[in-house]
Formats: sequence, C-alpha cells, structure tokens
Amino acid sequence: RLKHKTQVFVNTTGDHYRTRITHSLEVSQIARTLAKVFKLNEDLSETLSLAHDLGHTPFGHAGEEALNECMKKSGGFDHNIQTLRIVTLLENRYYNFKGLNLSIETLDGLIKHNGPIKNKEILDKMLGKNFFKNKINFKSSPSLEAQIASISDDIAYNSHDLEDGLNAKLFTLKDISQLPILKNLTKKHKNKTAKFPKEIVLRQIIRDIINEMVKDVIFNTKTNLKINNIKNIKDVYKSKYPLVSFSKKMKVFDSSIKNFLKRNMYYHKNVIHKTNFGKKIVKKLFFKIKKNPKKFEQIRNTKKINIDRAVCDFIAGMTDRYAINLYNKIK
Repeated sequence: RLKHKTQVFVNTTGDHYRTRITHSLEVSQIARTLAKVFKLNEDLSETLSLAHDLGHTPFGHAGEEALNECMKKSGGFDHNIQTLRIVTLLENRYYNFKGLNLSIETLDGLIKHNGPIKNKEILDKMLGKNFFKNKINFKSSPSLEAQIASISDDIAYNSHDLEDGLNAKLFTLKDISQLPILKNLTKKHKNKTAKFPKEIVLRQIIRDIINEMVKDVIFNTKTNLKINNIKNIKDVYKSKYPLVSFSKKMKVFDSSIKNFLKRNMYYHKNVIHKTNFGKKIVKKLFFKIKKNPKKFEQIRNTKKINIDRAVCDFIAGMTDRYAINLYNKIK
C-alpha cells in the first residue's frame, strides 16, 4: 500500500513523483551499499530501510499531524511507533501469535530509527507499558545497521525531493546552484545541457549528490569507529550516538538542503493546498468512523479495545486514494 501514499506530492498528483514505496526502496539501496562497505548485516539494514515508513498515514506528515490531533486524549500518534504496531500487532500472518515474528535486532532498529529513546511516554501509550518485556535497552545506541538505515533515509529524501521539486517546476537548477557543494556539482554539468536532454543532466546531478553524501558518510564513520575504538556490537550499544554521521561540512549541506526544500517545496502553496485538504479528510474520517465503527469491517471487537486507537489504526493504514474515496462517500 505504500505505493499509494504521499511522499511530498499527494499520490493523485502524477505518476512520476516519489511515493512512500519508491522512497523506501531508494533508502534500502543506499543502506545496502553502506552496510556492504562496513561488512555489516546487509539484510538487517535493508529490512530496517524497507520497514521504516510502514506506519505513515495517507497524505504524509500532514496526515500524521491530523491524526495526532484527533488522538490527543487517547495517547497521540507517531508514525515511527505506528510502524511497530503494524509489525508486532496489526499484521497477522501466523496461527499462534500476532505480528511478523521479527528479530529483536530488527525491532530495536525500528524503535531507534532516530536514535536512543529518552522519553518512552508515547511508546507506552501506543503499545502498552513494558511491551517488549525488558528485551530492549531504550537508552543504548542503535546498531550500526540501524544508524545506516537512518542516514540513508536523509540522503534519499534530500536528493530525491530535490529531483521531484525540479520536475514539478517549483524551483530551477539555478536556484539550487546557490547551495554549498551544489555550486560545484551544477557547474560541472552546465556545459552538458546543450548536448543532452534536461532529464539526463538532472539525473546525473542527483546521482552525484548521493555519491558525495555516501562518500562523506563512509569516510566520517570510519574515523568515528577508530576514535571510539569500536570492536564489536557491545561497543556500538555503549558508544555515544551517532557513529554513522556526516562531516561538519556535509552537515551544513544537509541542513541547507532541508531548509531550501522547506521554503521552496514543503511550504509551497500548491503542496500546502493539497496537504491541508489531506488533513481535512483525515479529521473528517476520524470523527465520522468513530460515530459508527461497526459499519466498517476493519474495526473488529469494538467492545474489547480502545475505539479511538482502532479507528486511528484503520485510518493510518489507508492509502491516499482510499481515504479520498471514502471521504467523498461519507461526507
């Protein structure tokens, strides 16, 4: 279903923009490359990359904000923890237990996608207290595979959101050439625009951005592992977070891309218009479904469970199209 969920552009906007599935595949490709370089568990890095956005709502972060508002009195909503609900409670594939039977290392990596957990409050509210029965140390650093999946997420969405924004004509190559590092990259390809179609030049620039960021992560992480004298997984868990990281120069580049995309893409009036419509849909669906949950077969055992959470799970699992169609049917 991730193929019909918003990355930046609402899924009905066009066929050639990223969706959550293409984003997740791109994250996993970068993560496998990095895991291979460091001779780590490539399967684990790939699994964490493919699963990291499973908990996303329709309409991306706008849908998440709307659901969190709807769930304010019932424990709130967070897409990272929703991912854990999906893989441990909601996806049932076996006779004897709920969830997907994932390893502790996978669950640990999914929980710590953004680093060690300092405040377990929303985790306890969304999953229940001591859900993992003390098998996970929330305060320890995540594995290197998890750190790789996390930084690959950044590399993928920075570079590919730039590509989508350029294709949507929200900004131009001239605009992005003002950013540090990109100045040299765009200059290098400027003379190719006369010979080659614009798409090929753009693809080459995006590839070079990914390459620069990946090379930087490799060099910087090798340095961090050496400085911290990391020899085994126990050293990783005990170490200061993060070990897998950008250099100072690349961190400046990373935050300049994020700020540029915020100003020119995420807060662009055309994007905001669609995402605000998405928020409206999510809120309307939540209160309509809550009034009569029995009408929807996906919400079972209504007496035994928290109705708000059941409705929230149902909506969070929807694709953009399904949510729009259901909204049009019941509004």
